[in-house]
Parts: sequence; structure tokens; C-alpha cells
Amino acid sequence: MEPMLRVSQPHVAPTLRNRARKAAGGTRLRPAYPGRMARTMGSWLSGPEPSESGSADQGPNDYPGQRLGLPQTGPRSLARTGRRIAALFVDWLVAYGLAALAMTVGLVTTATLSTAVLVIWFVLGAVSVRLFGFTPGQYALGLIVVPVDGRLHVGFGRALVRGLLIALVVPPLITDTDMRGLQDRVTSTAAVRR
Repeated sequence: MEPMLRVSQPHVAPTLRNRARKAAGGTRLRPAYPGRMARTMGSWLSGPEPSESGSADQGPNDYPGQRLGLPQTGPRSLARTGRRIAALFVDWLVAYGLAALAMTVGLVTTATLSTAVLVIWFVLGAVSVRLFGFTPGQYALGLIVVPVDGRLHVGFGRALVRGLLIALVVPPLITDTDMRGLQDRVTSTAAVRR
């Protein structure tokens, strides 16, 4: 019985050619590129090389917030992710409670409750960050939002943009080496401990 695959076909994968030769009674050949394929696959599977943010004269971060001039621990150090998520949860509960209160008065219907919660959360967050530097949830967990570009306070425009980006959900998930979300990078702010 003759194999269906001819040995002289150059476009056929080496494994299939080896099987065809072995079936035809020939000797088994080595793969054409045994080590090269693994290196090529590993180079794109491992992802791009990490890039360092900041200027070229700065060294690598020893801790999150070092490039921003923030301390490693204690007051004014960068808040960790767990505390920021907990503060967001508290803010959401406050907004939900206010929306439920508005619903009992008759200002909000059941059909518009979720929209009312989002609007209340957004307005409460933007106004409180502008006036006080923190939201109610951040206050409860000992956090504050500070500008990292030398300004005295977070302006209303920055607070609006920051709230909008948080409401979109994905930007806070994209963090840099200082553990700041995209909403903080865009608005030049950082959530730190009080």
C-alpha cells in the first residue's frame, strides 16, 4: 500500500512528511526547526517588555507612589485597591439609600431607580470631591483625593471627568506602576490615606 502523502512535497509539515517516510519504509527525519519555534512562540506569548512611566532619569519604583513623591506608608501614602473598592461600595450604598428615599417621596419610580442611583452617585461624588476632597465612602475609610501636579485642590471639571471614568467601570481596572487607575492618570490625581 502506497501512502497518500508523497515525500517530495515541500509545503507539507515536517511531521506529516516524517510519517509518510516511515510508512514508506524510509528513515525518520528530524523536525526542521525544533528549538526555534519554541523561542518564537515564547517571545510573543510572554507579552511586551514592561515600560517604565516617568522621566528617563528616574529609577524604578521601590514602592507605589514613589515617583509621585508620596510616602511608602502612613498618611498621604497611596491607598490600596481594597480600600478604594470598599469606599466605592459605601458611596454606592449611600446613593442607593438616597434614591430609595426619593422613591418613597414619589420623585423616583421603580422603573427609573437604577438610573437615579447612578445620577445621585455621580453628582454626590463630583460635588463632594470638589468641596471636601473625598466622597462619603472615602471619608468613612480614611481616604482623600489629592492632585499630584502641584495644584491646591481637585477642581470641579477634574472631579466630573474622574467620576465619569469610574462610572464606565473599565478605566479603574487599568492601572500603572503606582497602582493608580486610568481615572487618576487622566485627571492627575491620586487616592491617598488621610
